[in-house]
Formats: sequence, structure tokens, C-alpha cells
Amino acid sequence: MAKRKEENFSSPKNAKRPRQEELEDFDKDGDEDECKGTTLTAAEVGIIESIHLKNFMCHSMLGPFKFGSNVNFVVGNNGSGKSAVLTALIVGLGGRAVATNRGSSLKGFVKDGQNSADISITLRNRGDDAFKASVYGNSILIQQHISIDGSRSYKLKSATGSVVSTRKEELIAILDHFNIQFFMKATQLEQMKEDYSYIMETKERTKEQIHQGEERLTELKRQCVEKEERFQSIAGLSTMKTNLESLKHEMAWAVVNEIEKQLNAIRDNIKIGEDRAARLDRKMEEQQVRLNEAEQKYKDIQDKLEKISEETNARAPECMALKADVVAKKRAYNEAEVLYNRSLNEYKALKKDDEQLCKRIEELKKSTDQSLEPERLERQKKISWLKERVKAFQNQENSVNQEIEQFQQAIEKDKEEHGKIKREELDVKHALSYNQRQLKELKDSKTDRLKRFGPNVPALLEAIDDAYRQGHFTYKPVGPLGACIHLRDPELALAIESCLKGLLQAYCCHNHADERVLQALMKRFYLPGTSRPPIIVSEFRNEIYDVRHRAAYHPDFPTVLTALEIDNAVVANSLIDMRGIETVLLIKNNSVARAVMQSQKPPKNCREAFTADGDQVFAGRYYSSENTRPKFLSRDVDSEISDLENEVENKTAQILNLQQHLSALEKDIKHNEELLKRCQLHYKELKMKIRKNISEIRELENIEEHQSVDIATLEDEAQENKSKMKMVEEHMEQQKENMEHLKSLKIEAENKYDAIKFKINQLSELADPLKDELNLADSEVDNQKRGKRHYEEKQKEHLDTLNKKKRELDMKEKELEEKMSQARQICPERIEVEKSASILDKEINRLRQKIQAEHASHGDREEIMRQYQEARETYLDLDSKVRTLKKFIKLLGEIMEHRFKTYQQFRRCLTLRCKLYFDNLLSQRAYCGKMNFDHKNETLSISVQPGEGNKAAFNDMRALSGGERSFSTVCFILSLWSIAESPFRCLDEFDVYMDMVNRRIAMDLILKMADSQRFRQFILLTPQSMSSLPSSKLIRILRMSDPERGQTTLPFRPVTQEEDDDQR
Repeated sequence: MAKRKEENFSSPKNAKRPRQEELEDFDKDGDEDECKGTTLTAAEVGIIESIHLKNFMCHSMLGPFKFGSNVNFVVGNNGSGKSAVLTALIVGLGGRAVATNRGSSLKGFVKDGQNSADISITLRNRGDDAFKASVYGNSILIQQHISIDGSRSYKLKSATGSVVSTRKEELIAILDHFNIQFFMKATQLEQMKEDYSYIMETKERTKEQIHQGEERLTELKRQCVEKEERFQSIAGLSTMKTNLESLKHEMAWAVVNEIEKQLNAIRDNIKIGEDRAARLDRKMEEQQVRLNEAEQKYKDIQDKLEKISEETNARAPECMALKADVVAKKRAYNEAEVLYNRSLNEYKALKKDDEQLCKRIEELKKSTDQSLEPERLERQKKISWLKERVKAFQNQENSVNQEIEQFQQAIEKDKEEHGKIKREELDVKHALSYNQRQLKELKDSKTDRLKRFGPNVPALLEAIDDAYRQGHFTYKPVGPLGACIHLRDPELALAIESCLKGLLQAYCCHNHADERVLQALMKRFYLPGTSRPPIIVSEFRNEIYDVRHRAAYHPDFPTVLTALEIDNAVVANSLIDMRGIETVLLIKNNSVARAVMQSQKPPKNCREAFTADGDQVFAGRYYSSENTRPKFLSRDVDSEISDLENEVENKTAQILNLQQHLSALEKDIKHNEELLKRCQLHYKELKMKIRKNISEIRELENIEEHQSVDIATLEDEAQENKSKMKMVEEHMEQQKENMEHLKSLKIEAENKYDAIKFKINQLSELADPLKDELNLADSEVDNQKRGKRHYEEKQKEHLDTLNKKKRELDMKEKELEEKMSQARQICPERIEVEKSASILDKEINRLRQKIQAEHASHGDREEIMRQYQEARETYLDLDSKVRTLKKFIKLLGEIMEHRFKTYQQFRRCLTLRCKLYFDNLLSQRAYCGKMNFDHKNETLSISVQPGEGNKAAFNDMRALSGGERSFSTVCFILSLWSIAESPFRCLDEFDVYMDMVNRRIAMDLILKMADSQRFRQFILLTPQSMSSLPSSKLIRILRMSDPERGQTTLPFRPVTQEEDDDQR
């Protein structure tokens, strides 16, 4: 676009001037006198040379009017057509009806009674900035035809009168080129913003076009390749045959290459296998070392136990001898004590006899002469009475003794039943406690299934996850194993639990380092002395062992391995290693299980079987299960909870009944014991009475002896009795000394026996923990043996695979020799081949098909060549466009960034320039003013103060007088003109409300600006005569004829905005 910048309007000599031109051709219709003999600066493009109106508004014909290149005054009375000229300029250059403020529809501009109106506008088009100078020439004629229905059409003609275009887009291009801005704001800022937004939208659309073009390029490339292949196939059949032979040669050696690659791969695999075999050997050696250590540990503990056992056995004879010695000494002491007591009793009897003899002798001496018959009769009668009484007492004694035995039997029976019921109560309480724990675990497992395997399991698994995330484990441990398996048949849950037992709670670790970390984690959740889940150490593998050669098989019954769904190979391998689940059959019926395992030879590789009740069946043994329901693998948790709640309720009721029975038994025992005590007390009383009566009978019988015995004899007897008493007393003293001696020997023997028994007990206490250690060591030995067995099986399996690969290597080497021999026959010299045999085979087949197709139908060579050329040109053209668009997008981004910065700078410069012009123009009358631009809100405010600027505040425009306001408005318009780039300016009735002074000043300002901007055209419309204007070659006055009578107003009717848009 032709855009020129001006400096301050008061210094026209510093303004940028357009190219100088002799104006002899300025106006071919009579303007030669205006610039004859002079050289002036005039506009070359965009100004209006002439305008011609027909049937426009209320005028049948106006013009043609020829305008000068600088200042043009259009004067005339109201209704003469001045505003029609301005309206025609707006409409004729593509403006909308509403922009004229003279109507809202184009059809309102057609004169009444006419069918159409015509507008003709001639624009200058000269110099270097001309628009399509070769097409239009020195001027452009714009003709617009407006129909009565509101539609319009364009004709754009050259200087010679030929029609160049009828499209409105061409007119818009001309206006953009000349920078004619009737319908935009005073500056190009708004247009620049719209252009910027439009360019950014265009950029995005261009990117989308690039994306679509790239997709299209891929398709075109494929088509081009197909066309090229077809062209090449048609172009030379001999070339294809030559290529076929070449491909056959490459194919021969490609096969050799692939076999060589296979050989290298097999050799690499063999090397890797040998390395793995060496690693397995090392692991077997390490496992053997661990086994030896475990066995040595077991042997050391066993040696300690044997040593303790030997020491215990060594002390056993001494202990037995000391025990026998204690028994012997106790017996000797007891015998001595018996002898002593016997002598003591004998002494007491002798002493009593002595007393009786002395008493008898005295009685005899006193009553020698008295009669003793009445006394004897009395004694006989008393003896008879005493014997009867003793007999009665003995009868009572027998009766009481029977009662005592009955009470003792009853008490013993009650106590026996009490102990039995107490044990039963204890068993039921243990079962109740177990069921309650199991019920709690089942209820907890409804929200968290892992709690079935222990209340600490969820927390332990969370700790394992945290430790694994922190890198403490080589591989994350797996477990509990019961949570990693799923039943195919829920009825086998108890059977599988009975088979796997504690393994369901076990965890798997990749190595012993991981095991130590897991043990440390378990210490946080399991108290010392409580049982912890077992840990299995075995190298993790991604594949399950191949156990087909050693697995049990029965057509009707599954093994534990096949009855489980196990997603994790580590879990399956661990159960195979630890329990041999591939060799255990599951048979639901007990009798069928006995028949399969015991009535006939068990199935191959089958070691044992389990029934649905959990019973374990071997070939010669049968073990019943202690459990009645599964604990870990049951799926119907609600049913299990219901059953357990019923059992808990039944056991609670059973315990209550047992406790009531126990209470009744305790009452019976207490009552019988009280009766027994009474009977025993009565029995003792009877015994004492019997002994007393018998003693009294003996005394009376002794008196009955013949009293005629000689007193001398009694005295001799008494003397002899005294001698016996002395002998018995001496003997008794000896026995007492002997008894004391034997007692000291007995105590000494007891002390020795207690000492050796204490030592033996100490040895037993030392042996108990060693026995526990021995059991643990035995389990460790079993684990290490299983580990060794595992590695031996893996080594055997690996060696089998390795030997198979070595055999395969031998076969491949023989095959390579054969293929190389065949390749040399096809192509003696070896060639380098980059493609694989499969690709070459496809190419050979495709080439053969092409050759066959060529032989069958040659086709039209010219058509194929044409299609190939078109496809290639289309591809290259699109590729070039895409590349160009990519470069354009990149360059456009850089340009837009620069333009946006320039736009901001340009806006600041225009704002400042407009303010300076406004201040300068106001100062012509000693006015001062202010213009405030708000670019963000797109607003402009003006304030003016007449008179001295420093003596009064700025006033709003509404506070000014009519003349002051008109003068300020002219200054404002001139300021806007100073920053506008349009080639011509139009101003209608600018001086209507001015007095003569203000009109003169405003006119001087306009003429002064026009003089400083001779490269721009000014068209001023006024009803004044303009007779006072100075004479100048740059000023042209066009006088309008007076209006026809009755044609002073225009018959317009308002229409809607939508109608106007449709008519455009």
C-alpha cells in the first residue's frame, strides 16, 4: 500500500515528498492551466479524479465532477447535491448504506420512479505505486449499478475503458492498495490488529494444511513407488530377469548367512548355557556347603546330646546303686526301728507284768485267809457283759466300715467323673477359643482377605512394599502363598489345606540376603516366642518347572498342581520344591481313595493322596484329619461364619451344661466327704471302745487265775521277770544305738542319691533346648537337601537342553556345508548380502509375478509412463509446497513477532504525533487542550481550555461555546488527518456553526495543512460561497446548481440491518 509519513505540518519543507512530476497531464479535461509552466508536487495514486452520478438519490444526473489534486471546495445550497456526492463516494467505493447516515438500504438511493442508479468514480493510478499499471493504466474507473431491489454490481475498467473485473474482491484490493479508509478508523491500528489476528489464524490453518499435506505425501509416495515399480517393470523385462538372477544369487548366499547367524546364535546360546551350567555347579557347590554346614550343625548338636546322654547314662548305674543303697539302708533302719520298738514293747510288757506280780503278791499276802468266791463270780459276770459289749461294738464297726467303703467308692467315682468332665470342659474351652479366633479372623477377612493368614499379614505386606520401594530387596518377596493360589474346585479346599499345611502361610525369597531383610521385618510384627511364617529361599524364575516326566497322572482325579490356578511361577515352583504337589492326587471319596492307593498299585509317580475330608492316604497307611473345615481357602466366607457362630453357640451351651454338672458333682463329693469323716470318727470311737473293753477283760481274766499259787513262786517269777527286764533293757539300748547309726547312714545315702539325681536333672534340662535345636537343624538339613535336589534337577534339565543344542549345532554345521556347496554352484564367488532370505524370497516371488504378468499382458507403455510422470510430478509438487509452507510458517512467526513490536511502537508514535498536532493547532488561538488515549479500553477523551492555559482548568467539550467547540472539533479532525494515511480527505459542512472569525481561522488551518500536504487530496463540502478564498492553482471550487423545486428532501424509508447485509 502507498503509505507516506509526514513531519510536523508547520514545516512542509521537511516533509517526505513524493516524486516530482510535470503536471501537463494532470488533468486531460482542462486542468492544464492549473499547473501550466509550473512544477508541483501532486499525488500519483488513490485520489479522485472525477465522479458521475445518475438517478442517485433525488438527482437524475450529477457531474461529471472533476476534482483537483489538492484542495476542492464543493459549494451549493441545501439540496443541490453536495451530500449526494459524499454519499456516492462512500457507496461507490463499496461502503454500506448505514455508514452514510443517509439511509439504511441501498434501494433507498435509487431515485423515485427509476429502476436503478449508477455511480462512476475515477481514481488516479500513476507512478511506481500504481495498482496493476500494466492492466489499468493511469486511471481506474469504478462503476457501480444499484437496482431497485437493493442489489448492486461492479465494473472495474482501465483507462482505455475496457472491463478488467466485476468482483468486489478486486475493489477491496484496490482500496487496500491505495489505503482508502472511509469505513475504518482514522489510523491503520485497527486494521493492523485485524491483520495480525487474521495472519495468526492463517498460520494455524497453514499448519493444518501442512499436516494434511504430509499425510497426503505419504499416500502419494506410496502411489509413486507403485507407479515407478510398474514403470520399471514395463521399462525393461530383461532388467527384471537380470535382477531375478541377481536376487537368486543373493538368496543362495543369504540362506548361508542366515544359517551362519543361526550357528552363531546357537554357539552363543551354548556359551551362555555353559556359563549357566557353571553357575549352577557353583550354586550346587554352595548348596552342598550349606548342606554340609547344616549336617555339621546337626551332628554337633547330636554329639552334644549324645555326650549329655552318655554322661547321664554313666551316672545312671551310680544313681541306681545309690538308690538301692538308700533303699537298703532305709530297710535296715526300719528293721532296726522295728526291733527297737519290739524290744520297747517287750520291756513295757515285762514292766507291766512285774507290776502285776508285785501287786498280786501283795494281795495274796493280805488276803490269804479270806474267801474269794463272791468276787470271782462278780468278775465272771462282768467279763461276760464286756464280751457281749465288744461283740456289739465289732458289729457296729463292720457296719461303719462298709459305710466308709461305700462313701469312699462314691467319692472316688464322683472325683473320677469330675476329672473327666473337667478335661472335657477344658477341651471344649480350647475348641471354643480356637473357634472364636477363627470367627474373628473370618469376619476380618471379609474386609481384608489377607487377615485369614494372620492379623499382622496386611501390615507386614505393606512393610515389604515399602522396603522393596526403598531398594532393600533384590526381588520383592512373594507371600503368603495361600493368598497367591485359587481353587478350581471349592470342595477340595480341606484336602489341599491338609496337604500344604503351614506352606499356605509361607513366604518366598530370591536369596538369603532377602531372607534376612524379611526376618528383620517379621520381628516388628511377631513377638519373641511366637510362631512366625516360614520363609522359603529359592531363586525366582519366570517359568513354571516342566514336571510332566515326574508328575502323577490319573484320568479321573487331579493332582494338587492341576487343581490350583497359580499365576505366579515362583509360587508354583516353591510348592513343587517343598511339597511335590505334582505327585499328590486329590480323591474326594474316602473309600475310593483307599481303593486307588491300597487295593491296587498306586498310579505312576503318585506318593500319596488326600480326600475331601482332609484324610491322608498312603499305599500302606491311612491318617485321619483333625480338621473339619478349611481355614484359609474357603470361598463361602458367610457360610463359614454362620457355621462357626453356630458352633460357638453350641460349645458355649455345652460348657454351661458341663459346669452345671461339675457343680452338682462337687456338691455330692463335699456331702459324701462330710459323711465319710463322720463315719471315720465313729469308727475310731468304736475301735477305742473295743480296745478298752478287751483290755478290761484281760485284766479281769488275769485276776481269775488260781490264787493258790505259792507266793514264793510268784516272787521267783517276779525276780526272773526283773532279770528279763534288765536284759531287754540292755538289748534295747544296743538296738537304739544301732538304729541311730543306721539312721545316719540312711541320711548320708539319701544325700548322695539326691546329689547325683540333681546332676542328672541338670543334664536333662540342658538336653531339652538341644533337642529343640536338633529339630530345627534337622528341618534345615531337609531344606538344604531339597534345595540341593532342586539344583540337581535344574542342572540335569539344563544339561539336557545344552546337549540338545550341541546336537543341533552339529546338524546346523552339516546343513551349512550343504548350503555353501549349493550356493557355490549357483554363484561361485561369495557376495555380501544385507537383506534377509525371507525378504529376498518375497522380492523374488514378486519379481516372478511381474515377469509372468509382463509375459501375459504387456499393457499400454505410454499410459503407464504418463501415470508414473503424473504421480511423480504431483508428489514433488506437493513436497515442494509443504517445504515452502514450513519455511513460510517459520518466517511468518519471526515476522509477526517483529511486526507486533513495530505495531506497539507505531501506536505510541501516532498517539504522540496526534497530541502534538492538536496542541499546535489549538495554540493558533491561544487555546490549550489535552487528548487522553486509552488503548486498552479503546477510548479517547478530549478537554479544551480557551484563553491562557495556565490560568484555568481544562473544560469538557460540552462546556464550550458553539464557535469554540467547532474550532476545537476542526483542530481535532486536522490532528486525526495528520496521522491518517488515506490519499484523500472529505469533510461535509465543517463551518456551519462557526462565526466569521472562527470560520476564517479554521479555513486558514485547513489550507495551511493542504499546502503542506500537496500529495493528498482534500474535498470540503460547504453551503458557503467561498468567495473570500485566495486565488491559487492548488484550489478548485465546484459550484452545484440549485435544486429543482419539490426535490429538497430524499424519500428514504428505514430498513433493517439484515436487509442491508443481504443487499450487499
